[in-house]
Amino acid sequence: MSSACCSHSPALKAHLKPALESGSTTPEPAHHGGGAATGDRADLLVVGRIVTGDPSTHTAEAMAVSGGAIIGIGTRADMDALVTPSTTTISPDGFVLPGLIDPHMHIWTSLLNLTWDELSHARYPKFDDVVAAIAAAARQAAPGTWVLGRNFDPSLYPGEPVLTRTALDQAAPDNPVLVMNASGHFFYANSAAFAAAGVTDDTPDPPGGVFGRSDGRLNGTIGEPPAMMVMLGPLPKPTPQDVAAGVNQILTAAARRGVTSVREAATGSIAGIGEYALLHQLNAAARLPVRVSTAQFSLAGGKTPSEAAADWAAAGVTPFSGDEMVRADAWKVITDGSNQGRSGYFLQPYLGEDTGGKADWTPEGLRDALRVGLDAGWQLMVHTNGDAAVEFALEAAEELLPGRSGADLRHRFEHVSFTTDDQLARMAAVGISPSFLMNHVYFWGAAFRDTILGPERADRLDRLNSAYAAGLTPSIHSDYNVTEIDPLHSARTAVQRKLQADGTVLNPAECVTPEQALAAITTHAAWQIHADDRGTLAVGKRADFAVASADPWSSDPDSWPDVEFHETYVDGTAAYQG
Repeated sequence: MSSACCSHSPALKAHLKPALESGSTTPEPAHHGGGAATGDRADLLVVGRIVTGDPSTHTAEAMAVSGGAIIGIGTRADMDALVTPSTTTISPDGFVLPGLIDPHMHIWTSLLNLTWDELSHARYPKFDDVVAAIAAAARQAAPGTWVLGRNFDPSLYPGEPVLTRTALDQAAPDNPVLVMNASGHFFYANSAAFAAAGVTDDTPDPPGGVFGRSDGRLNGTIGEPPAMMVMLGPLPKPTPQDVAAGVNQILTAAARRGVTSVREAATGSIAGIGEYALLHQLNAAARLPVRVSTAQFSLAGGKTPSEAAADWAAAGVTPFSGDEMVRADAWKVITDGSNQGRSGYFLQPYLGEDTGGKADWTPEGLRDALRVGLDAGWQLMVHTNGDAAVEFALEAAEELLPGRSGADLRHRFEHVSFTTDDQLARMAAVGISPSFLMNHVYFWGAAFRDTILGPERADRLDRLNSAYAAGLTPSIHSDYNVTEIDPLHSARTAVQRKLQADGTVLNPAECVTPEQALAAITTHAAWQIHADDRGTLAVGKRADFAVASADPWSSDPDSWPDVEFHETYVDGTAAYQG
């Protein structure tokens, strides 16, 4: 897990940008998805245990598909009139479910350390286990080769221990070691890694970066991008082929969890338009495993919002442009940082500190960034983590949104991690829906309660039930690679709100029903990404479905993370087969 949602550090850009910029920057949609339905004749018949996701019908025996669209669903006999001798019939071994939807994840910022060893608290609940895992990786590696780790999060361990140079030297005496902190703002290194990067005890700190020292000697901590870039220097940069393989690896992992559609939440954050163009290129070469909706980054290319919007438009990237597999849908603006990294923006200070973080914009700057997106016709997608960030963005939205007419854009606030009743009511009044990173509760709820914010504020984390009560249409997301893409795990947390750390329930008043949790990863998530043709299996919807080992709509939520997905289909054709 990483706590650095939407992190676009210079270190990451320096490492990935050359490969991302190597291809064309002209988006060329492939348009090789499903065609128009033929109306009354099925080219595909799906027979078996079909779960529609629609409470009014719930189950069916058969589903007829034409041109990638569902033209009939019901009993097997109901489909007879739609079937011809040329109809292909499949009988999946499992439950046929609507494809799940992750409405906020990250492809590009997940590529930096995609192949590094996972060192998260989720995998290693004890700090000593992290050190042991590094030592084991070093023993298996050839002497002199790099041992690389990701997602180490000291905030989740008692006393917030760090990986020191001494500890890493002992764990890996013959290999350079580099571990990324989950916040994305720190590395931890051993002596061999410093030697490979040419960093000594006497190396001065670069402007804006820090090589941590104790008694004048490097202690193993490297802080902020200018210093982190020095440590990345000896590592081989990824090739365009590496990037292509990484994108497909990420999207295949999503399909493996029953996902058929995602929203890439900051497209253009590293290499501008080239990222969007690359998605189309990859899709043209071989259809992607899942559909990708993109949110265009408002500072793409290091430009101002006005300049970035002009660049997107000049490249033909306009609202809802693209094709049925890769489509540009939103305008992404980030207002604050990470709560667990203590850079989220709060109305009150963090525990033990005298500050509650800060906003990433001035009020005038934020309004300008949002106005540029609105004037271009984009859906707004605004990152708001702390309660002050929610207030900051909400005040801007209340000024800008009333009186605007036109398309149903379904503006969104992302994470909305800590809110008040008043803020939720005002979001409903101005027409903004929330998307929650529900895994905040499971993985970090105890840390928020005990060491970061305190019990009272922790109770206001991810208020999905209150959002429903306020009349909102909420979704839940992974924010990958902040957490892994696993919608049913997130949905279980929405129902139970149990903490990984101690099994207690964080504010049971915010627990939702199983049906509400499942809607947040199907119909509501589809609505938020302007995919009204997905989310349930019904006549007129696209035939996007997954084959699962169980039916979440009729099973105990406690078992949801154990559901296995054997296949996914997009437009009725196989997209993933495990």
